[in-house]
Amino acid sequence: MGENRALVVWGIRIDGMTCSHCALAIERAFRQVSGVLRAEASFEARQAWVLAGADVKEADLRQAVEGAGYKLVRADRRVPKWEGQARRSQFDLVVLGGGSAAFAAAIRAAELGAQVLLVERGTIGGTCVNVGCIPSKALLRAAEAVHRCEHLPFAGVQARLEGLAYDKLVRQKNELVASLRKAKYLDVLAAYPTVELRNAEAKFGNGGALYIDGERTTFERMVIATGAQPWVPPIPGLDGVSYLTSTEALALTELPHRLAVLGGSAVGLELGQMFSRFGVEVTVLEVLPRILPQEDEAVSTALRQYLEAEGLTIHTSAQVQRVERVRNGVGLSVVREGTAWQIEADQVLVATGRRPNTTGLGLDLAGIVTGPRGEVQVDAFLQTSREGVYAAGDVLGDPMFVYVAAYTGTVAAENALLGNLRPVVLGTVPRVTFTDPAVASVGMTETRARELGEPLAVATLPLEHVPRALVSHDPRGLVKVVVSRDSRQLLGVHIVAAEAGEMIQEASMAMRFGIGVDELAAALHPYLTYSEAMKLACQSLEKDVAKLSCCAA
Repeated sequence: MGENRALVVWGIRIDGMTCSHCALAIERAFRQVSGVLRAEASFEARQAWVLAGADVKEADLRQAVEGAGYKLVRADRRVPKWEGQARRSQFDLVVLGGGSAAFAAAIRAAELGAQVLLVERGTIGGTCVNVGCIPSKALLRAAEAVHRCEHLPFAGVQARLEGLAYDKLVRQKNELVASLRKAKYLDVLAAYPTVELRNAEAKFGNGGALYIDGERTTFERMVIATGAQPWVPPIPGLDGVSYLTSTEALALTELPHRLAVLGGSAVGLELGQMFSRFGVEVTVLEVLPRILPQEDEAVSTALRQYLEAEGLTIHTSAQVQRVERVRNGVGLSVVREGTAWQIEADQVLVATGRRPNTTGLGLDLAGIVTGPRGEVQVDAFLQTSREGVYAAGDVLGDPMFVYVAAYTGTVAAENALLGNLRPVVLGTVPRVTFTDPAVASVGMTETRARELGEPLAVATLPLEHVPRALVSHDPRGLVKVVVSRDSRQLLGVHIVAAEAGEMIQEASMAMRFGIGVDELAAALHPYLTYSEAMKLACQSLEKDVAKLSCCAA
């Protein structure tokens, strides 16, 4: 059992909230209470969750709520389930997995004083640090440097790429991955002595019993956080060629001359542009009518133009009928709108999405229900169909983002150990595609908002009206705002820009806390920053910003 049992979680029902600003005010009030470590409030749920020391009393929390002008209806104090109970297993919580969701669950459980068993069959760190975010963005940045070297937009400035030792670049990437794996995962465990890491394979057997490396292990509470892996579609002949997934593509030490990319969503486009900038002839094949089909149509159209201008070949509505080995590499038989043709490449990169890692876990034997893509089915508290077993991260299916995984891991651990107190409230989830220019979005597309019948105001600001883009000689992109005409609240924001990922958080926070477009348009934004684009986009709902002087309202 853990030595530290000092933390508890409060679930608090609150009356009087009328908007997201109220939730923010309540969070601030709780944080002023001595002993409160973290507080989150949800206007939608009319509830707050407080992580605090065991000495914090209900009266302290009530005083904070009422002092902020609201009413505390009910306060539910939860201590770890094992308190005062006979212990029936060695560990208070078993966590399957070793990535972001799994570590977040283990850390929160340890903070609550639990003894935790963390079981990972592969490399610690999960997808993001090992074969996803970290290695891909490191190579993407290098590819950007190569491209910039040969495409400088400034008069009188000349540069030339002397050479590309790709194997050295990959070695540097591998060193970065190893360093972050150690710093953010392996070394982190030292701070949590009640967490035991075991490199082993876990699965359920007959009767739902848990087996770790073949040894039966008793448990009462569990979080399944086994992540996801690339999905390969059943295209005839594909298994007969040495295709790449993103994992293998990032491990290449030699560049192919020609690369066919199956899939025109984030991974396919990021890696496709990266390899193109390293000198590879890239063809992207997307089965749907446009690339980035989940994004606003204006975004898809703009990005396609920019990528094709760089030299990528993109085919949409393209069905790959067959893949086979040919004399000069790999042949792909493609059909588009009744027209068939053949594409040849040296290698094929399959970037057609990811599926949860649930095959081989024996979840059916444990009575744990999964969906059509293998995703674990859970309720609002992340509990599966088996009592005491929760799930978190990419194993839940979309949205598969590392920051969502960490959040759900934390919530799953709290609910597993304290009882179903805290529902998952994702609200606004920003997303970024790391092409150049990048794509960043939050909320609904214009099409989706119109489907819901919402009266809209929509504005699209070309980046050529943003002074920072002009002085950088890179006016590629746009900012599109989708707004409720009645409430003047943002429903969605869609950005194409070199720094789109750095720009989207303002929109995300505005949507979360109910900051309207008129407030954003009136707010002071520092001149000659990309953040000014958000102000200008909101202004463009009412006026022609091309007719405004710098910073004019």
